[in-house]
Amino acid sequence: MARRSQTETAVLGALSVEPMTGYAVRAAITTTLGHFWSESFGQIYPALDRLAGEGLVERGDDKRFVITDAGLARLRALLSEPIEPAPARNGLLLRLFFGRMLGRDVCIELLEEARSASERSLETLTAIRAEVETETGSPDQPFFLVTIAAGEAGARAQIQWATESIALLRT
Repeated sequence: MARRSQTETAVLGALSVEPMTGYAVRAAITTTLGHFWSESFGQIYPALDRLAGEGLVERGDDKRFVITDAGLARLRALLSEPIEPAPARNGLLLRLFFGRMLGRDVCIELLEEARSASERSLETLTAIRAEVETETGSPDQPFFLVTIAAGEAGARAQIQWATESIALLRT
């Protein structure tokens, strides 16, 4: 799926939850989707304009964008496309791979920072889970919870990996 399609998917997906202003779409992508998806601000507003021009969203008098039936159909089509794997780009692993150049102490510090960041992420996701669990009438709730669970599992795995790696480097 091309970058443009990914941006469309994120924007249409956000609007499928509720009508939003462009600013609110940007905020939703940053705060809510931001735990597992990033989108450049420079892509969001042009995507909204393009989607409006294609009749996939409409802008109301209150300046909120509303997804149309055609937009919902496009979103379903985009979500049904095969997932294209993105090349891995992990700055921490790049540094650790060449860690001999940095030394063990610096690598341990990097791992401790990564572990702390994952602990903070896990705390945030746990709080989000608690909030989403109170929204019992939402048809999106089980899907939100599945996504949150993936983030929590990833954070726990990162914490465990960092802890084991620190122990390995200290031997």
